Amino acid sequence: MNAERVAPACVFHETFTLAKGFIDPSAASSPRKRTSHGGDRAHMKTGTSLSATVEPGVLRRYASDQIVTLAKLVVENAFQPIVEAGTGTVFGYESLMRGQERIGYDTPVDILDEAHQAGQLLQLEQMLASRALAKFATLSNFSTATLFLNLDVRLIPHGERLVESLLQHLRKASIPPSSVCFEFSERFDNTSVPEFAGLVSKLRKAGFKLAIDDFGVGHGEMKLLCDHPVDYLKIDRHFVAEIDRSPRKRHLLKSIVNIAHVLGTRVIAEGIETEAEFIACREYGVDLVQGWFIARPTTHISELAPSFPHLQELGKAKRGSQSLDEILIRRQIELLPAVYENDSIDSVFELFRRNPRQAFFPVLNANDEPRGIIHEHHLKEYIYQPFGRDLLKNKMYERSISHFVEMAPIVGLDSDAEQLMAIFANMEGSNCLILTDNMRYAGVVSAASLIKVINEKQLKIAQDQNPLTGLPGNHAIRDFMRQSGRDGDEVRHFCYCDFDNFKPFNDAYGFHLGDHAISLFAALMRRYFFAERHFLGHVGGDDFFIGVVGWTQEELTEILDRLIGDFHDDVLDLYSDEHRAAGRILGHDRAGAEALFPLMRCSIGVIELPEGLVIDDINRVGAEIAVVKSAAKESDGGLVFHLLERRVS
Repeated sequence: MNAERVAPACVFHETFTLAKGFIDPSAASSPRKRTSHGGDRAHMKTGTSLSATVEPGVLRRYASDQIVTLAKLVVENAFQPIVEAGTGTVFGYESLMRGQERIGYDTPVDILDEAHQAGQLLQLEQMLASRALAKFATLSNFSTATLFLNLDVRLIPHGERLVESLLQHLRKASIPPSSVCFEFSERFDNTSVPEFAGLVSKLRKAGFKLAIDDFGVGHGEMKLLCDHPVDYLKIDRHFVAEIDRSPRKRHLLKSIVNIAHVLGTRVIAEGIETEAEFIACREYGVDLVQGWFIARPTTHISELAPSFPHLQELGKAKRGSQSLDEILIRRQIELLPAVYENDSIDSVFELFRRNPRQAFFPVLNANDEPRGIIHEHHLKEYIYQPFGRDLLKNKMYERSISHFVEMAPIVGLDSDAEQLMAIFANMEGSNCLILTDNMRYAGVVSAASLIKVINEKQLKIAQDQNPLTGLPGNHAIRDFMRQSGRDGDEVRHFCYCDFDNFKPFNDAYGFHLGDHAISLFAALMRRYFFAERHFLGHVGGDDFFIGVVGWTQEELTEILDRLIGDFHDDVLDLYSDEHRAAGRILGHDRAGAEALFPLMRCSIGVIELPEGLVIDDINRVGAEIAVVKSAAKESDGGLVFHLLERRVS
């Protein structure tokens, strides 16, 4: 041992006594210092701190040789919830270190680095992991939740000892290994460590789950994702921060999510701090979310909630009415029998024997989460070899179900049918898509079933079209609005068109000419809005909808003014000479009273969604419609714009 680091007994005794005297139970819930990653791993400032009494350098000098002993006195495990993006239900917790500043270490990274230099990193991590498991076992929902533990790359050579120690703790607490997920820190290149591949294989076979932490800012993430079966991919805070304002970040996120889902990997967005960030991440396919907007880390078990109402409220519109895609997909789901990782090989043989036409079955962990599929061709080489089945069952040979699991695309069943088909097309040789409901196995869907879904969807859309104008109806309009609201890459305009004084005209000239006026307006809409990105819809009667993406207000104003003017000129030909000369028509108002009405025109109220604004609740747009339509009717030109402003979180 380096002589410089050996402390006199009296000095160590004084330091140790001070450490005991300055442990402040309330400090663990104090506000934390923010870092570039949202502060999740940063230290928490304490009201009464040992480092405030003793120079941190002195503490660190004399504490390093007894770092684990001192850490046992002051370091605590804080849990931060990781939540299902679609429901607000807690899926698991990440264990984070707190309290290290009381013995002179500013951040968890500092104390880990010091422990590594002192040759005590393994003991420190074992202590932290065992405490995290003990705390996790006291949670009321531990049997259905997942505990996320960070695994320092420097421990990989000692991985077997760490894993065996954890397995012992898990057995004592009756917690399945599938309830624990190891996060590979990207401070160093995991894949460069020779023992890494062996450790990953051992962890998978033991039933543990694996995650790539801080994806996008570390070392070798793509190699890890490419070469090893990974359950979760944690998107770094850098790509989440103000994602609602950054088209580049949204494109990157969408691409990462699609790649991950094709590979059967679920996506966690870290460091979410605003409502807009949460909505954008959820709508671009992120499965799980974590960050200050959801919940801050806490050392107090009593502060951990099973779900978060503010997320449930944000998701009401989405969950309240199933999309057409989800309704159709649910009809095509095949609920195949599932194989569990800890089932015997014999049970798999029996399952294939009872289902001779089935070539594969989904494999689940003890938490009912999909791990992939097991295909009969993986077992055939043993079945047709002499003593092959006996070999598989031989404990010395160590072949379990986990040896034969093949990754498969895993997607939530609330995804769009076209998205599922795109994932299927990108996964060469895939037998199926595994669908989940709230992260748990819901069934599988084949390519043939997806084709049926898309065909039926197109038929439903065709049936929704208005027979008079041939334009899409309310379901398609709402789908367009929902999809456009979630994509803030460009300015979007929702135009609501309504005929003024249509009822007196229809009463005077009959339904035939009334229908003629409606068809005339539909033809004019098609004349001016013919690009593929434009959306034209017929709400019903004399109400129409125009959706425009990427135009400026000036460009749209010019076209809408021409549409209003051309329609007014054309409908004049439908009136008699007498009515045209008078400029008004005698009719009855909605109360039945006789009155004079101006000739018909179209008024248009426009809701503008600025670039970068992402909205989830389309009912928010609906609440503004009545106001802007009324203002348009009262205006001289018949055209009014209303800017939908960003809500302050």
